[in-house]
Amino acid sequence: MEEINAHFSTKMRPRSDSVASTGTQSTGSRMLLRQRLTMLMTCVDDLDPKDKIHAQVAKTLDGAFQICGQRAQQRQKDQFRLHMVTWNVATAEPPDNITSLLQLSSSKKADLYVIGLQEVKAAPLKFVADLAFDDSWSHLFMNTLAPLGYIKLQDSNVHTPSISQVSSIRMQGLLLLFFSKLEHVPFIRDIQATYTRTGIYGYWGNKGGVTIRLSFYGHMLCFLNCHLAAHMNYATERVNEFEYIVASQTFLGKKAPSILDHKVVFWFGDLNFRIEDHGMHFIRNCITSKNFNLLWSKDQLTMMKKKVAKLQQFDEGPLDFQPTFKFDLNSDKYDSSGKQRKPAWCDRILWRVKPGPPPPEDIFEEDDDDAAKEKKKLLLEDLMEKYPMKVVQDSYTSNMEYGISDHKPVIGIFRLELRKMYNIPLVRLSAEGDWSADLDAMVTYSPLQPFPSSAWDWIGLYKVGFKNTRDYITYTWVKDDQVAFNDEVAQVYVSKEEIPVIGAECVLCYYSSTLQCIVGISEPFKVHESRAAIEEGLLPENINGLDQAVAR
Repeated sequence: MEEINAHFSTKMRPRSDSVASTGTQSTGSRMLLRQRLTMLMTCVDDLDPKDKIHAQVAKTLDGAFQICGQRAQQRQKDQFRLHMVTWNVATAEPPDNITSLLQLSSSKKADLYVIGLQEVKAAPLKFVADLAFDDSWSHLFMNTLAPLGYIKLQDSNVHTPSISQVSSIRMQGLLLLFFSKLEHVPFIRDIQATYTRTGIYGYWGNKGGVTIRLSFYGHMLCFLNCHLAAHMNYATERVNEFEYIVASQTFLGKKAPSILDHKVVFWFGDLNFRIEDHGMHFIRNCITSKNFNLLWSKDQLTMMKKKVAKLQQFDEGPLDFQPTFKFDLNSDKYDSSGKQRKPAWCDRILWRVKPGPPPPEDIFEEDDDDAAKEKKKLLLEDLMEKYPMKVVQDSYTSNMEYGISDHKPVIGIFRLELRKMYNIPLVRLSAEGDWSADLDAMVTYSPLQPFPSSAWDWIGLYKVGFKNTRDYITYTWVKDDQVAFNDEVAQVYVSKEEIPVIGAECVLCYYSSTLQCIVGISEPFKVHESRAAIEEGLLPENINGLDQAVAR
């Protein structure tokens, strides 16, 4: 809004209807351009093809078309593929394989993975252990995705490498994981995570919401994983819990201090809404015949959206898959226990694109004529369209393959269509010369754009295929170990004692403590095996880490 107001801070000059009006040329009003084009068509009809003026007009038009083509190319959007999963895992340990869940065999590869789990086993001793060491579910997703070039990012609680935290967030049984392709990492910033408890008087985290928010190429995204109140008769309570979570969660900074301030919000999880009125026999017949649409009108979330304004802001794809709750374990059969719970679409993925702000009331002045108002309106539209974002859902389905829980996982695949606000990393860095544990090494880096550097900034050495930002081999402090610098380039010293004996493909990452994210990544380079270690009889044998070796 500040940008918009700045454009209208001075009164605009009245428009002249003269063909040579410099006011028209400077404002670029669409309406005026259309008028000029109409007049030009009349002039062209009167031109003699043999006249020199005809050739000059044609040349000028060719230039105009070229400019318009360049402008259209500049306004093209980039597309990014987002793969989302929500799954109530009912305290089960993870399955052996999640290839199907992540659709890894698909020719269309995801740019981002967001996984929201509910009812992750949270017995007190296990929960404490999971806080100290990543839980088994996080390990499974990291071990599966890391070899494919995805990493789990850090959140904004990181200050030094020794106490780094990652961009998963855990609240008792709720777990939210965020993975990105390595190429996008320098453009993912302002990562923050928070949670809200709603279970057992608000003190126990078996119910509630966990959230990760971030800036993706300058666009603010928010992911809210919820587990809401259970049972048929608590639809209103579920809505109240959702509204409480949205109202209570806040974030640092002015860009998006609350959930609904983000450009896009994804709301997903075990929302626990049920199917009302219909009996068990009718519901199961509809499922068997795949007439899912006959059940939609009695889906509680669909019904509540008609009543609650805040829910109406969220979109959801059609429920063209069978209800995902409640199943017998290791089976595709619905609940055969004595309770005989009715099937329901408890597990959902919704999204909200923030509506554009209304035009500022003070941009129009009393003495503005219709043309001036139209001019300001079109300029306002241009500003609002400068960095648009669109969310398109390509797929919304369940995966019936997994039977470890009484819920089936739900998968949503989206295309994020956006115009990047920036596409150059803040820092370029590279490894100088050959690297091995035989010699001290140098890292060269140069800021490509101004950013607030800090004595706490560090550069990490990572093996290609690393799992998360704390999975470094070693690191060096940018200021403490700096050996040379000027206005454009700086060099940082790395001791040979910190370089692994065993060779590997590696990358360097620059971590900004102030911005609390990775702002630059080097090209991959080779760390060679130590010749001295080989000569002394130290050879790699069944080594799990890069910096271990055994004597012959």
